[in-house]
Amino acid sequence: MIKNSIVKRWVFSVLLSIIVLIVLLAFFLCYMFHSHYYNAARLTLESRSSNMVLSYFNSTTASNKQFIKTARSFVENFTDNNVMEVWVIDSNGEVVVSSTGFSVKDEQYPDYDYAKADGKVGEWIGNMSSGEKVMAQTHMLPSFDGNNTGAVRYIVSLEDIDRQLIYIYVVIALLSTFFILLVITSGAYFIRSIINPVKKINETANRIANGDFDVSIEKYKYNDEIGQLCDTVNHMAHEINKSEQLKNEFISTVSHELRTPLTAIKGWGETIRSSDCDRDIIDKGISVIVNESERLTELVEELLDFSRMENGKMTLKITRIDISKELSDVLEAFQERAEREGVLLSADISASHVFLNADGNRLKQVFVNIIDNAIKYNKQGGYVKVSLKRMNKSVVIEIRDNGCGISKYDLPKIKQKFFKANKSVRGSGIGLAVSDEIINLHGGEMIFDSNLGEGTKVTLTLPINN
Repeated sequence: MIKNSIVKRWVFSVLLSIIVLIVLLAFFLCYMFHSHYYNAARLTLESRSSNMVLSYFNSTTASNKQFIKTARSFVENFTDNNVMEVWVIDSNGEVVVSSTGFSVKDEQYPDYDYAKADGKVGEWIGNMSSGEKVMAQTHMLPSFDGNNTGAVRYIVSLEDIDRQLIYIYVVIALLSTFFILLVITSGAYFIRSIINPVKKINETANRIANGDFDVSIEKYKYNDEIGQLCDTVNHMAHEINKSEQLKNEFISTVSHELRTPLTAIKGWGETIRSSDCDRDIIDKGISVIVNESERLTELVEELLDFSRMENGKMTLKITRIDISKELSDVLEAFQERAEREGVLLSADISASHVFLNADGNRLKQVFVNIIDNAIKYNKQGGYVKVSLKRMNKSVVIEIRDNGCGISKYDLPKIKQKFFKANKSVRGSGIGLAVSDEIINLHGGEMIFDSNLGEGTKVTLTLPINN
């Protein structure tokens, strides 16, 4: 079990925050409804403290007998009996009369003490002796000659309000629970939609790391970042598999390329050593050994260049060179071979003595590689045409042949390492990758244009640094 998994982070950083927020919102709504209903009851009580009270209780009610008479009249004419209860309290704090007519001697009314201390109004919320929850307000009557004349107490039941609030609290609790469950369910589904493919991606990546390049992830149903990651992993596995196949083919090809000259060298060496050969056979054997040794040297150098290219350690020895002379030297070296293989090698170097700052040996390596391919992939009676032109601040070299050509499918991959469009012809498959790197290091460009069965044109463009 992963200690710091996505699920745990989601639970502690997102889910708990949302639950806390919903709970706080629920408490806030409960508080708001409670305050609203209780304030409504409070306003109802406060609205009864009006000038009507003053019209009953004035200086003429100062005597106790008159006060009791007025109190009874006030209660009898009280029109809100269906809404609230009203008491009249005398100056001694005794209840003179109540609108219910029942005895109130066992009741507590601390709001009277609060009002007396305040001089105006006192409020109390509590339970009557019957257990009924009420809100009571006591309003002090106007005093005359500095003496307390009594108070009027209004009482409203909170039972209906509390029942209504309980209903509201239950609804809020149910809605909160529903939203929490909705968040958990939707979040769990969302997290599962991430976790499951991530697990598959992880499993696939481990299998790839262990050498299983044929593995792939099934198509993800959403075209989002996870889907793109799945596609990327599948593409990566495909490319690694393809690279692995190319590498195996490369190893097989290089092994063959090494075995052939080594076999020839060993065979001729044994022939020369084991018998009395005439001079012609000895000369022929030595010639084969020298040629095959040169071929091995070229292959080893090519492999070393590829290694340097892969490690980013390929460097150039820049000098001032005549590019037309370098190209002419290579053409001269290939002339005899072209004639021997029945391929017409011609050149059109219209711009002579084109000087630029470059590595002459490396550029010769590029020319050799491309012209070698042009002859190697050609046929008897075919041609290879080489031209060099100066174009503003660059020199353009074209090498065109009418050989087997390259298919449109293989053309974009022709400069990839280990790739060989025609596996029937000898070669390591890294020459063009090295050549492309050399041209790029010179700040130039190598472009291939080819059609299968029609031939190939290679265009090299190099900058002239005057």
